Amino acid sequence: MINQISKLEIILYVSNQEASCRFYRNIFRKEPDMNVPGMTEFNLTENCKLGLMLNKGIAKILEDKTPHPESGNGIPRCELYLNVDNIQLEFDNANSIGAKLISPIADRDWGDRVCYFADPDGHIIAFAEKIKIENMR
Repeated sequence: MINQISKLEIILYVSNQEASCRFYRNIFRKEPDMNVPGMTEFNLTENCKLGLMLNKGIAKILEDKTPHPESGNGIPRCELYLNVDNIQLEFDNANSIGAKLISPIADRDWGDRVCYFADPDGHIIAFAEKIKIENMR
């Protein structure tokens, strides 16, 4: 195990920073903690942030060593699995802002109740809550 990791930042490559910022502002119901040309960040917990970086910005760093990120637009390239206290609240919020529903709320065999949505770039967002033991019988 890597013991020196103190914080986690997940960076999604996006085609339209403004649209993605607006989408995640509505999903999280909070303003970004940083929003500058080429990068947006949302502090989700004390030790975790979500970043949004333009495809063309990361492409400059990656050069020609990988396929251009734009070639993956619309293809699910990652999943944000967000454990929440009230899945119905998050489901209703995601629906109300027009997130693309992938799978409605359902009890899953790993012990969570989960629903799945897609963001404008095809990244998957899962909202999950633990199934109470009495509901598993």
